[in-house]
Amino acid sequence: MKAAVVRSFTEPLVVEEREVPEPAGHQVLVRMETSGLCHTDIHAAHGDWPVKPSPPFVPGHEGIGVVEAKGDQVDHVQVGQRVAIPWLGEACGHCEYCVTGWETLCLKQQNSGYSVDGSHSEYALAHGTYVVPVPDGIDPLDAAPLTCAGVTTYKAVKLSGARPGKRALVSGIGGLGHLALQYATIFGAETIAVDITDEKLQLARDLGADHVIDARTQDVAEEVRRLGGADAAISLAVSNDSFRAAYDSLNRGGTLVLVALPPEGELSIPVFDTVLNGTTVTGSIVGTREDLVEVFRLHQLGRTRVVRETRRLEDINTSIDEVLGGWVTARLVFDLR
Repeated sequence: MKAAVVRSFTEPLVVEEREVPEPAGHQVLVRMETSGLCHTDIHAAHGDWPVKPSPPFVPGHEGIGVVEAKGDQVDHVQVGQRVAIPWLGEACGHCEYCVTGWETLCLKQQNSGYSVDGSHSEYALAHGTYVVPVPDGIDPLDAAPLTCAGVTTYKAVKLSGARPGKRALVSGIGGLGHLALQYATIFGAETIAVDITDEKLQLARDLGADHVIDARTQDVAEEVRRLGGADAAISLAVSNDSFRAAYDSLNRGGTLVLVALPPEGELSIPVFDTVLNGTTVTGSIVGTREDLVEVFRLHQLGRTRVVRETRRLEDINTSIDEVLGGWVTARLVFDLR
C-alpha cells in the first residue's frame, strides 16, 4: 500500500510502499477512500509543537474509508461499513474526563496521525471503539473535513454560547471558519465574519454571514462594537492580533473560544476588565465521538456545505505548500479511491 510518511521534521514527506497491516483484537483495518489535509498534519510533519510525534509516522486524522477486516474484540462496527478515523484515536474510557463527556481531555489519549499512524495511506488501522460510522448519503470527500474541521468548530460554537438573539464573531473564514460560520447560523446567532483575503470574505458572504469585516482595512473591535458587540467569538485565525481583536469585541458576559494554534501563540488580557465584564476565555481542541455523530447528521440533513478541493496522495508536499501559502479556499482532501 502507499503511505505518506514523515521521516524527519526537516525533510519533505516520503510516499512509500508498505505492507498492508493486520488488525489486532481491538482494531479495524480501513481501506481509505479519502483523507483530509489539516493544518495539524503540517504542524506534526514539522515538529512545531512542544509535544512532538516520533518519526517515522503517517499523519492524517480526517480519514474516511470502508472497514475491510476487524479484530475479534470489535463489535461497534461491521466489515463493509464506512467509518471516520478522527483525531481522537483512543482514550482510556474510565477516567473522570472519559466518563463525563470530555474524552478529548483524557490524559492517556492517543491521536491519529500524531502518536499513532494516521489516515494518509491506502489502508489504516484504527481502534474499533473510536471510529465513527458515516451515514449513508454523505460524500466521503465531504465527510473527511467534517471529521476534524467540522467537529472542532461545532464544539467551539457549542462552547461559545451562540444562540438566537446573540451575535457570534468568527475570526478566520478558511477550512475551519467556513464551517464555524455555518454552525453559528444553525444555532440561530447573528453572525459576523472576519478575514483578510478577498476570496474568504466573499466566501463568508456566499455562506450567508450577516456582517463581513475586512481586518486589513477595518478596526475589527470598533466595527463589531458599532454592530452592538459580540456575545460569542470563535478565534480560528492563526494570529495573536486576531485573538486580541476578538477579545476586545466582546460584550459583557461574552465568551471567547480559542481554537487556532499559532506556533508562538499568546494572548495578553487585562485582568480588571475580564473580571469586571464577566468575560470568559476558554480553549477548545476538538469534539467527541457524539459531537461528530451530530456533525454528520446535520450534513446529512443538508444544513452544511463543505468547501474543498481534491488532490492525490502523491502530491502531499505541494499540497502542504499550498496550505502554507494561503492558496486554498478552504480544505484539501486526498482522493484515495
